[in-house]
Amino acid sequence: MSFDRTKPIVFSNHAYDKMIDRGASQHEVIDAILKGSVEPARKGRWLCRKNFPFNSYWRGKFYSVKQVSPLIAEESDRLVVVTVFVFYF
Repeated sequence: MSFDRTKPIVFSNHAYDKMIDRGASQHEVIDAILKGSVEPARKGRWLCRKNFPFNSYWRGKFYSVKQVSPLIAEESDRLVVVTVFVFYF
């Protein structure tokens, strides 16, 4: 069971703030929602995950992979990105 990936995707202000703080682009978040793995999260929400090649520096350290993990809430007519987690490996 999962959410309807054909619904429009909207971003909360909090999600935009966290994307900037954590280094994720809007394109990466949308790609993670549409093509990434999905698992159920608390409060009926969904956590998506997708790894992207990075091969660059983030905050002074070199990483080869960036994992973008948006947390979404499915509403009747849209998907709302609540927050975005980013992990570097």
